[in-house]
Amino acid sequence: MSGTDKSSMTRRDLLQTAAIAGAATAVLGGLGASPTSAAEVGRSEKPLKAAFSNAGLQATWCAQGKQAAEWWGKLFNVDVTWFDGQLDAVKQRTAIDNMASQKWDFVAIQAFGIGTLTQPVQKMIDAGIPVIDMDTLIAPLDQINVHSFLAPDNEFMGASVTQALVNAIGGKGKMIMTQGALGHTGAQGRAKGFNSVIKQYPNVEVLDTQPADWDVSKTARLWETYLTKYPQIDAAFFHNDDMALAAYNIMKAHNRTNILIGGVDAMPPAIQAVSEGRMFATVRNPSCRIHGGAIVAGVAAVTAGEKSGTGIPKSVVTDGPVVTKANAAGMQWMEDHFLI
Repeated sequence: MSGTDKSSMTRRDLLQTAAIAGAATAVLGGLGASPTSAAEVGRSEKPLKAAFSNAGLQATWCAQGKQAAEWWGKLFNVDVTWFDGQLDAVKQRTAIDNMASQKWDFVAIQAFGIGTLTQPVQKMIDAGIPVIDMDTLIAPLDQINVHSFLAPDNEFMGASVTQALVNAIGGKGKMIMTQGALGHTGAQGRAKGFNSVIKQYPNVEVLDTQPADWDVSKTARLWETYLTKYPQIDAAFFHNDDMALAAYNIMKAHNRTNILIGGVDAMPPAIQAVSEGRMFATVRNPSCRIHGGAIVAGVAAVTAGEKSGTGIPKSVVTDGPVVTKANAAGMQWMEDHFLI
């Protein structure tokens, strides 16, 4: 190899190192880690094998998370194998049992419901595999020794969107909350946030709070019933955007588009809906930051020996803002580049 070739390779290596450090800083900075720690996280010299599972790829949030994990995986030399939860606790348990029968450098899991995956996850932890818990608790953190838990403040998300809706209807009127899966700790937090706001407004009547389990078909059936049963509905809070937009289609068919809609996740279709006025508000549940952060956390655990509770906190609160017309375009750009 000539001297020129060596120099060129060195420059490429430096540029790659700088790019990875910058990317890690963007994700870990959002997770509350120091820039120094982020800069020390580098691309693995040898390919790493990671297993990921989230609640179900039918949900756009989960599908975006898969894309983000694979993108960050390529950047950090991680081969990601996916085990789809299929929005079904039994099917996800079968998938995680399969996952636990294999060897991985690290794994990352968003459980469909709390307590449904404890046994196979414990098996992997006992085998020395770092397990990153994403978005919803696999089990209470004092009952299972996961490497870290990366999740948004679900109570904040539920409260912030509910407050925006209540403000918009002047603190009085009739509302409905359509929940996700009741066993999902994220949904539990969103419901808690909703209720924390509603109890401050005695002139707001909550007509119904049935769960739709993140299922757009079930959401549509519920809202067909609601629109027939209730002649007045002023606002509706949905635990994710997919359900919100499914309900909007039913409202539109019934000429009831005066109902103010709030959701959670700030997925691209919801960002567009907020920009166009079809949705009143949503809040970003940062799928890219959570799934990409799980890649960075796993690589740091394997290649840098980062320890749970010291190198990385046992629980990391990811952040995401309420999305309005003012910040919608910037939010979309960050999602396009898997940054939030």
